[in-house]
Amino acid sequence: MAINIYRTIWISDLHLGSTQCQADMLLDFLKCNDSEKLYLVGDIIDFWALSKKIYWPRDHNTVIQKILRKARHGTQVIYIPGNHDENIRQYDNYVFGDIVVKNTDVHTTSDGKQFLIVHGDEYDTIAKCHKWMAKLGSEGYDFLIWVNRLLRVIRRWLGMQSSFSLAAYIKFKVKNVVQFISDYEESIVSTLQHQGLNGVICGHIHHAEIKNIDGFLYINTGDFVESCTAIVEHFNGKLELVAWSKAQTEMTENHMLKVSVE
Repeated sequence: MAINIYRTIWISDLHLGSTQCQADMLLDFLKCNDSEKLYLVGDIIDFWALSKKIYWPRDHNTVIQKILRKARHGTQVIYIPGNHDENIRQYDNYVFGDIVVKNTDVHTTSDGKQFLIVHGDEYDTIAKCHKWMAKLGSEGYDFLIWVNRLLRVIRRWLGMQSSFSLAAYIKFKVKNVVQFISDYEESIVSTLQHQGLNGVICGHIHHAEIKNIDGFLYINTGDFVESCTAIVEHFNGKLELVAWSKAQTEMTENHMLKVSVE
C-alpha cells in the first residue's frame, strides 16, 4: 500500500465518541498518510456527546491507538483542544503518551512562513458567549448529518449520486449561515493579521478553506464528520487542502482530490 509522506498534517473535528464521526474514513486516512508532525486541531474527542450517551465503538478506540502508535514511532503529535474537548485545555504543555497538549501553537513551514494553530472557537462569539446556543446548534447539526446519511442510502437505491450533503447544501443556501462563516473568518483575520504572522490554521466550523484575506492566509482544516478533509504541508512548504475518499475496491485504489495553493 502506497503511503503519502508529508512534513506536517493538520486534522480537526474528528468528534470521536459521537455517532457522527466517520472513523472508517479517518482510519483509512491515517493509514495512508504519514508526517513528521501531526496537529490535532480540536474537537478530537466529543465530550458533549459522551456526556449525553456513552458511545465508543471499537474503531474509535483504534483511531486513538493509531495516533498513539504514530507518536511512539517518531511523529511529533500536538493536540490543540477545542470547545467539545475543552476540559483538556487545563493540561496545557502536558505530555500524555508522547502527545503534547498545547492550547495554541505557532508552526513555521519549511519556507519560513509562520501560522498560528488554534481550534477557533475563541473567535466564535456564539461558542464563547452563548454556550447553550452553541450546544443547541451542535445538536441540530448532528440531526442534519443523521438525515443526510439516510438520504444517501435512498439516493443510492434510486441510482442517484450518493455524495450529496444536506448539511453543506443548507450551509450555502441559508443566508444567516453563510454570513456566520464569513463573520467567523473576518473575526480571526482582523484579530491576528497585525501580529507578525503569515496566517492561521484552525477548525471549529466544519468548513474547509484556504483563503487569502488582505494578505493573511486563513486556513480551515474542515472535519471528519461530513467532508473528511485535512491540511498538509509538503517538504517545500506548500500547503494543500486534501479531501479524502476511499475507493470501493482495494486499499491501493485510495485517492485524494486536492486543491493546492502556493
